[in-house]
Amino acid sequence: MRRQVLFISVLFVSSVVGQVSYSIPEEMVKGSLVGNIAHDLGLDVKRLKSGKARIYTGDSAEYIELNKERGVLLIKEAIDRESLCGETTPCALHFQIIMESPMEMFRVTIEITDINDNAPGFTNNEMRFEISESAVIGSKFVLEEAIDLDIGLNGLQSYSLKPTDSFALKLEDQADGSKKVEMVLQKPLDREKQEHISLLLAAIDGGEPQMSGTLQIYVTVLDVNDNAPTFTKPVYKAKIIENSAKGTSVTQVNASDEDKGTNGEVSYVITKSKRRFSELFQIDRKSGEITLVGEIDYEKTKHFQIDIEAVDNGGLSDSSKVIVDIIDMNDNKPTINIVSKADLILEDSPPNTVISMLSVNDPDSENNGHVGCHINDNIPFKIESSSNGFYSLVTETALDREMASQYNISVTCSDDGVPSLSNIITLTLQISDVNDNPPVFEKTSYEAYILENNTPGLSIFTVKARDADWKQNARISYILEDSLVNGVPVSSYVSVSADSGVIHAAYSFDYEQIKDFQFCVKAQDGGSPPLSSNVTVKILIQDQNDNAPQVLYPVQSGGSLVAEMVPRSADVGYLVTKVVAVDVDSGQNAWLSYKLQKAADRALFEVGLQNGEIRTIRQVTDKDVVKQRITVVVEDNGQPSRSAIVNVNVAVADSFPEVLSEFTDFTHEKEYNDNLTFFLVLALAVVSFLFITCLVVIISVKIYRWRESRLYHSSLPVIPYYPPRYSDTLGSGTLPHVYNYEVCRTTDSRKSDCKFGRAGSQNILIMDPSMTGTMQRIQGERNILDEPDSPIEVRMF
Repeated sequence: MRRQVLFISVLFVSSVVGQVSYSIPEEMVKGSLVGNIAHDLGLDVKRLKSGKARIYTGDSAEYIELNKERGVLLIKEAIDRESLCGETTPCALHFQIIMESPMEMFRVTIEITDINDNAPGFTNNEMRFEISESAVIGSKFVLEEAIDLDIGLNGLQSYSLKPTDSFALKLEDQADGSKKVEMVLQKPLDREKQEHISLLLAAIDGGEPQMSGTLQIYVTVLDVNDNAPTFTKPVYKAKIIENSAKGTSVTQVNASDEDKGTNGEVSYVITKSKRRFSELFQIDRKSGEITLVGEIDYEKTKHFQIDIEAVDNGGLSDSSKVIVDIIDMNDNKPTINIVSKADLILEDSPPNTVISMLSVNDPDSENNGHVGCHINDNIPFKIESSSNGFYSLVTETALDREMASQYNISVTCSDDGVPSLSNIITLTLQISDVNDNPPVFEKTSYEAYILENNTPGLSIFTVKARDADWKQNARISYILEDSLVNGVPVSSYVSVSADSGVIHAAYSFDYEQIKDFQFCVKAQDGGSPPLSSNVTVKILIQDQNDNAPQVLYPVQSGGSLVAEMVPRSADVGYLVTKVVAVDVDSGQNAWLSYKLQKAADRALFEVGLQNGEIRTIRQVTDKDVVKQRITVVVEDNGQPSRSAIVNVNVAVADSFPEVLSEFTDFTHEKEYNDNLTFFLVLALAVVSFLFITCLVVIISVKIYRWRESRLYHSSLPVIPYYPPRYSDTLGSGTLPHVYNYEVCRTTDSRKSDCKFGRAGSQNILIMDPSMTGTMQRIQGERNILDEPDSPIEVRMF
């Protein structure tokens, strides 16, 4: 009859946080309450839920389950203490409660107490003895020991033998806690009176109610064998290494019998007991040698106690015991179990962050079972022993995903046996990216070149930045920083592609307006918050030859013709005049050269290639014509080159009348025209009209140039030139003093007159073709260059 006692008690809640113990009886029904684990551990039930609390038992079967809703431990499967622990006391379940976020571990021990659910029993239903009638009083006969799987008071407590008139029961305590049961002869046997004796051996436990088992004993009385065998030792000791091969000799026992003949022949047998030693050991019936016939494992049993019986042919016997100690070998590798593991961790996790918890066990003994664990080198992790057999894998230093985005952590656990055995597992850990790296440009600054007159939208240059982060944190956008260039937003000049970093021109640049400018481009990643960096980009405008030279001197005023006077006494190298020109381009596009394109007498004049000076190359003679026309080409050095043409009129003469006779085209008929007064009035009107027109043009040109200078923020370079009053230091070819002339001509009457004035030391003759027979000299105080609207005979290419 089985009895169940529902008895639950919390034996002890450790003062050390994280450990609790309970005691429960075996055979509790499924769903029975073990204890309020949340209360006993001082935890909130919500913490069990949020921490995903679970029970970790390793490789053991799970008899207990955790109800996170109530915070209690319940019976998951009925527990049979005898199946779970056998004779081991106390019998306990050990497991851990694991929680995450953060990781925590609590050790739980549940002691399983015994109930009287097993009755004592014998392996056999009966035993038979053949005892000689000459057996002396006090002869002992070993009886089979009863087996009771219960322990303590519920286990086997006593034996009783009935009837007791011939035999008495003798019990002897053994070292392993069992009792040796012997039947002792109390009075001589008489086969003639009683040949067969029947006895009943009862085994009784101490439970409530008591349970018992019986063994029937049959004794046959034999004749005349009055000496029983006797062992040489009461106890034999032997040692054997675990995993020894079958057939290995363990030890040899020896017993002697003083009888002779068949009554003195002794045979050896292993006494039947609750352990089936016959499956592991075998004894030679004649020699008493014990050999190994099965497999022994130190981790299962550390020693054996074998009962040996020596029996002669008369049925007399003696008993002895053999204690076999098992020597441990290092035959078990450490076992590594992953209790909890994180597959992903942020790179900014602080040191000592737990990433995994491991359970390590080695069933070997002493050094063979002493285990140490380590991980592979050169990784920012370390392994720490948190409690007996448990290890924590934690971060040792700060992580950087940009250096390593994944780690394969090899955990090697080795015992101290000889040779050492080890086991290894590999954990893969992914490092999650954090936006901790700003974009970095390939250069600290950039310079780019673009030809002027470009097409708007033209791609100028590409800036490139890199971000060591990952995915969205490494997605870079390029932004043009707001700034002003010459008072204008930089976005009016350039634009930046947000995705590619390509810089485009926003409009057509003009080198003459702007030669270079700089701005900042920001590279910003897609992290939260975003990180950014700036770089300076300088754009240099490259000049194109898009401007032709401009001739500043010589100039013409109004509709008059300007001529340079060269005296016939001029020597070789006489400076006639200087062509002054400028080019608003730059570099070689503005390098000017002067060439004589056309002249009435090429043997008389030459032009300086670099300075534009027109000089005589031979002595002027009387044969040289008075009117000379020189065409000079001014070219820049661009590709292709551009040019301008200027015509210079030269008068070769020593006096003004000589010049007048050559440069006037008056006919004799016109000189004597009766209507000269009419023409003079008409000429006066024309001159007045031209004067007013020139005045308007001059003002317009002045305003235009003023506006142009304000628009382009630049002006023509000031190039020195020789003014009309330029004179040779030696005074050659010019009049050294100021002269005033008044020349009057008339055709039939003195109706008209012309006045001529001159100043300075350079002779310049201005011919007005609109006035018949009249020649006027430019006043000395006026500089020809001060008349911007003076006409110059220039052709542009």
